Amino acid sequence: MAKRKKGNENPLINESEATLQPITETLKQNYMPYAMSVIVSRAIPEIDGFKPAHRKLLYTMYTMGLMTAQKTKSANIVGQTMRLNPHGDASIYETMVRLTRGNAALLHPFVDSKGSFGKHYSRDMAYAASRYTEAKLDPFCAELFNGIDKDAVDFIPNYDNTMKEPSLLPTTFPNILVTPNLGIAVGMACSICSFNLAEICDGTIALLKNPKTTIERFMDIVKGPDFSGGGTIIYDYEQMKKIYLTGTGSFKMQAKYKYNPKEHCIDIYEIPYSAFIEPIIKKAKDMMNSGKLKEVAAVQDAVDITESKLIYIELKKDANPDIVMQKLLSTTDLQCNFDCNFNILVDGKPVTLGIREILLEWIRFRSKCLTRELTFTLNKKKDKLHLLQGLAKLLVDIDKAIRIIRGTENEEDVVPNLAKAFDITDIQAEYIAEIKLRHLNRQYIINRMKEFDQLEKDIAELGAILKDEIKLKELIISQLKEIKKKYAQERRTTFIEKENVQKVDKEEIFFENYNCRLVFTKGGYFKKLSMQSVRASDEQKLKEGDYIIYEEDTDNKGDVLFVTDKCHIYRAKVSDFDLTKPSSMGDYIPTKLSMEDDEHVVACKMIYDIIPEHHMVYIFENGKGVRIPMGSYDAKSKRKKITGAYSSSSPLVAAFYEGDKPIQIFLRSDTGRGILCKSSLIAEKSTRTSSGVQIMQFSKKKGKIEFATDRISDLGADISKCHKTVLPSTGSIINQLTFNF
Repeated sequence: MAKRKKGNENPLINESEATLQPITETLKQNYMPYAMSVIVSRAIPEIDGFKPAHRKLLYTMYTMGLMTAQKTKSANIVGQTMRLNPHGDASIYETMVRLTRGNAALLHPFVDSKGSFGKHYSRDMAYAASRYTEAKLDPFCAELFNGIDKDAVDFIPNYDNTMKEPSLLPTTFPNILVTPNLGIAVGMACSICSFNLAEICDGTIALLKNPKTTIERFMDIVKGPDFSGGGTIIYDYEQMKKIYLTGTGSFKMQAKYKYNPKEHCIDIYEIPYSAFIEPIIKKAKDMMNSGKLKEVAAVQDAVDITESKLIYIELKKDANPDIVMQKLLSTTDLQCNFDCNFNILVDGKPVTLGIREILLEWIRFRSKCLTRELTFTLNKKKDKLHLLQGLAKLLVDIDKAIRIIRGTENEEDVVPNLAKAFDITDIQAEYIAEIKLRHLNRQYIINRMKEFDQLEKDIAELGAILKDEIKLKELIISQLKEIKKKYAQERRTTFIEKENVQKVDKEEIFFENYNCRLVFTKGGYFKKLSMQSVRASDEQKLKEGDYIIYEEDTDNKGDVLFVTDKCHIYRAKVSDFDLTKPSSMGDYIPTKLSMEDDEHVVACKMIYDIIPEHHMVYIFENGKGVRIPMGSYDAKSKRKKITGAYSSSSPLVAAFYEGDKPIQIFLRSDTGRGILCKSSLIAEKSTRTSSGVQIMQFSKKKGKIEFATDRISDLGADISKCHKTVLPSTGSIINQLTFNF
């Protein structure tokens, strides 16, 4: 065994050979090629509207003759496609499923199918195995391959270099915006919604006539996305304009439904394109189980029952269908966003373009394809004309040609002899030599001369088109008009203006109101009790030495204000607290509302809203008091915490809420004197931090207020002698107090 060298921890590594590679180099050499392969060869569509997997499948079906032949087993198609696509039969079949008429994912399906191919709106409805289903190309595919045999696009070797495949398909319409496309690459993704074929054809024609067509005019022509599953787009003009200009953004979609009064049910018959029925049904059932959808008796998948609806919702007797749909639209994918990210490949490079720019790129692409196709046709006609020109020279003296052929000893000399005798090319001579003797009749000669004239005319027309960009555009326009005439469909997706959509407050529609009793103790414990539990037992469980300082019968709809000794007011909804029983301690408010460690609640009051004319009354230890209008606490947003609610110049003893009428307040000092007065006697100050005015005077400036309450009826002692009508006052002696709290 080799001895380990001193200082070298790994004897298998030669220190002179050990090198470190920067992470950037590793990424560049290993990760970037993979990332670019995914972007270019898998996930992002090109200007013809197809990803490589789609293109390979459709071209294979085209070469199999499935444009005109009868349907064949899908397994056969998948097997043939593997000559171009090495990624396995399962992924090829999944690609095919989405393109079929049966799956209903596309406005214009490319594959005419037979058998079960699932549905794009169902996550659980599985498609049948490829050995059971059959397919062929839909007649619509003629628009994909028009010109492919006339050099319209480049052909490239397949993955094992045994055959050729088209790099793009020469689509005669902007398929990139008619067929929806979703894809996730490395570091980028695409999400292209589908548009109505007729509108896209009209929009493209408008750009062919005027490339500077304004976005406003363009949006009048191409009104918006159109999906095979229908649904409704909540139309926001500015947001849609952004998508048209930049290719990014989102719009909101919602389901279509109708109420059936005879059966007292709701039929949902169209859902947003990106939604699935199973999660919607599951969410609805979860809401039923949790009590948030009490109006519904049952929710069912109706796809297998009838094609006219997707989801069936059975309502209870007194249920309001509008409220039910508001709840479902606000919580399920019956209303959801479609995110747009128009990433496409142009000349092999990923770019994000708006709709106009995509169509202008398609026009450039289509012009190139059509130019190549016309050039191919022109050359073929020129070749044919060249042959007929040679025939014309021969027709001057057919007998001479016959003599030359008869007089030639060797067959291989026939063509050179004819070429020399009539001053024609070898190609022309070969054509003439192959003419059968039976064709040298008057009718044949007349037909060839007519063909000669037609070829000259066709060549002139083709040459004129190729030289004139306007004529080339006119040809594209005529093709688009023909496509629109043959394949146009009515819009399936409708629009509703954003302003016409009822705004739904989720808290309001899910809110459950009921009567309850609120209880708050001096120790900071808060209870929300149902009236049923109050009737069953009115005895409250409290900590030893604790007592109730606030108790009120109300409902679940209001807010509770908690005034603390740190000059803060906390605001919480009554509905935020769970119902409890009298035998429970309740919620400890400093913990529930995340107050400071040494912060304690001094007072509590339930309100429905801040009424500016009402007041908060504060009593301070130094004998001062103040009334602050509630308008000083008003704000557009209901803040959960109001800081600086009152003056910090003296410790707060108590706080009270004064409504429409003044309240009676009893104060007692540590010197045994008490005051009973109306809250209206305490001066009002509009500034929240006002220190107030003196309401209780102390002899020799010694003493402080130690207790204050508005629960006069719960005081066991006779305090009528403490009643005062003028403040400030030293109060009346009342050494003993008993409480019925």
